[in-house]
Amino acid sequence: MSAPTPETAELAAATDTHVAVTNADSARASLETLRSEIAKAVVGQDPAVTGLVVALLCRGHVLLEGVPGVAKTLLVRALAASLELDTKRVQFTPDLMPSDVTGSLVYDARTAEFSFQPGPVFTNLLLADEINRTPPKTQSSLLEAMEERQVTIDGSPRPLPDPFLVAATQNPVEYEGTYPLPEAQLDRFLLKLTVPLPSRVDEINVLTRHAEGFNPRDLKAAGIRPVAGPADLEAARKAVATTSVSPEIAAYVVDICRATRESPSLTLGASPRGATALLSTARAWAWLTGRDYVTPDDVKALALPTLRHRIQLRPEAEMEGVTADSVITAVLAHVPVPR
Repeated sequence: MSAPTPETAELAAATDTHVAVTNADSARASLETLRSEIAKAVVGQDPAVTGLVVALLCRGHVLLEGVPGVAKTLLVRALAASLELDTKRVQFTPDLMPSDVTGSLVYDARTAEFSFQPGPVFTNLLLADEINRTPPKTQSSLLEAMEERQVTIDGSPRPLPDPFLVAATQNPVEYEGTYPLPEAQLDRFLLKLTVPLPSRVDEINVLTRHAEGFNPRDLKAAGIRPVAGPADLEAARKAVATTSVSPEIAAYVVDICRATRESPSLTLGASPRGATALLSTARAWAWLTGRDYVTPDDVKALALPTLRHRIQLRPEAEMEGVTADSVITAVLAHVPVPR
């Protein structure tokens, strides 16, 4: 076989680039369709839907917080129905054991040997429903899975499938029988998304859908179909990884996180991991909006969901009505924006 000429090598490189661009564009279109599929079941929660898509692109996990009845669980179920991914759900309860999540060794009397029985964590999308209703011991069973994408049983690490995303829900108003997530657990979540009560128009839309026969327990009947799969996610992730970040933007992210550490309202500011997470989510958002570079507006758009659970308020600030969101908003207004 003859060696390739410079002309053929250049043509092959151009073809590869064209294929990569085409795949990226196709993946972006699939993810846009994904958002519209979820909207068939969930009304008026576009920021939460966007956050879930960003988390998928960044290989991160999401904590959804909202009062009961705002479709947190339905949102994750609709996402699962729109993806060609394996999905499992765990209802976290006070008596849930770590092995109920990760799996355990089971003795087989026929072979006189122990065999591993995988738990629900061995899936692509794990819905951890009401995660703060289980004790810290069981909550911690997800630490290794979320950070290292593996589970160690009896000294043997067992890798989790890729992609792997934990979407956890919790209610902010119920304290009876709940166990607040420790800082180490919260830091494993890429985003903390608040799911608010719908507007009057959206709530009327919800009731109209139910009056017309919508059944939230039957998403197939709602017309939700899988529109994206692992190949789309992989192409999208590769495209996000090529989104350029200028030195000024990187410095802007660092300055925001450092400013939280100097805030008099906080006992704990955003860590370097928080800065890395903010840069990652800003890149994903930039790519989703059709750009191959990050702007300060991208950083601002993702600052609240990326940092709100990584900072800790002083007790006296909480008593004065200060919130994590208000502190981050003040920081964004104070830190100079690069041109």
